[in-house]
Amino acid sequence: MSRPTRRQAIGFATGAAASIALVGTAATSPGAASAAPGKTEAPAPGPAPFDEVFQGRRIEGAPAAADAHAHGQAHAQGHAGNDAVYRVWIDGRELHVMQHGSSGWSSAINHYERFATPLDTARTAVASLKGAHVVPFDHTA
Repeated sequence: MSRPTRRQAIGFATGAAASIALVGTAATSPGAASAAPGKTEAPAPGPAPFDEVFQGRRIEGAPAAADAHAHGQAHAQGHAGNDAVYRVWIDGRELHVMQHGSSGWSSAINHYERFATPLDTARTAVASLKGAHVVPFDHTA
């Protein structure tokens, strides 16, 4: 039986070290099973509803269950898998907001910027509008 070459031995050792490091990292990650066995953690709640006046404009936001129409729009826009939508209004006119996974929120007004919450998104939209009204978003245009 032939002995392994130096290159094979180094490859095996490197692979083993990488595997151990990967297992160690997964075990110490914050999402690892830190709860007692048999108990599951509740999913993180979504953004809280808000209703405030910002720069003289009334901004409101709340999660809304996706009805058939809104759910169809969400699929058409590439947001498949969302069971709920979040709606934002500025002076009673809806501002289209989008969630980008864990990278944040954006709006039709500031679509190249990401914000931590829909409230931050709405406030920045109000500042960007500079007194203008929100124009309804038409996803079919």
